[in-house]
Amino acid sequence: MADAVFTKLSLFISRILCYNFHMTEITLLETEHIEYLKPNFGLVVSPLHTFGTDAVLLSHFAAPKRQDTACDLGTGCGIIPMLWARDGLCKRIDGVEIQEAGVNQLLRSVLANGLEDKLFVHCADLRDLSGVLQKAAYDLVTMNPPYKAADSGIPSAAQHEKIARHETLCTFSDVTAAASDLLRFGGRLCICFRPERLAEAICCMQAKKIEPKRLRLVSKNPQTAPWLCLLEGRLGGKVGMRVEPNLFVYDNEGNLSDEMHRIYGAYKEV
Repeated sequence: MADAVFTKLSLFISRILCYNFHMTEITLLETEHIEYLKPNFGLVVSPLHTFGTDAVLLSHFAAPKRQDTACDLGTGCGIIPMLWARDGLCKRIDGVEIQEAGVNQLLRSVLANGLEDKLFVHCADLRDLSGVLQKAAYDLVTMNPPYKAADSGIPSAAQHEKIARHETLCTFSDVTAAASDLLRFGGRLCICFRPERLAEAICCMQAKKIEPKRLRLVSKNPQTAPWLCLLEGRLGGKVGMRVEPNLFVYDNEGNLSDEMHRIYGAYKEV
């Protein structure tokens, strides 16, 4: 009985918050909450579908323009397209997710924030998007792919974690093949991954005529080795890649770096 009362109270509080921040009323499950990306703009997250620093960094690194048409593959809870929408970027955004729970969360985020005419959510397998998304129609494609190959590391016990962390449903080659179909000539693919897979990522891009053009490495602080790569490729681009200065999440004193403060922006100010 106490659990039932707590659940109803949680939903009631969430609805009050939505009202105060001018968001459309939505229903949250017991394990969900609204993560506010700015005071009047929230995202439904849960233990199954949430987000980390890597997704925020990829969203910033991709740097879409206001008139771009963009697609986020494996969008999960939708943090990347929701950050773009928060900042008024892209004229149209499509989010593709194979797990229904993530799709359901993002659909409610779209409804809560009145984004039905801007952000479109598709429950689909990125390996077969025929009839789902138009080919050669996008200026930008992004993905925060599984970091581990299917046969590496200790497999996650939970299915949703296995899909997110291991290449059980898609590989780098699948991602670059999908992006090659979706992008206009000259369009960009931006992905993030562990540094040990950099050579593989470059090869997979080039195999689909997506030329790596920009690379940035991310370290915890100036004393530690990079733990993340941010890579941009351009469909039909010429050979030549710019390596940008490393990004440090924390400074030497253990405080969030000035650049990370700028990247988090309104999210950290809520």
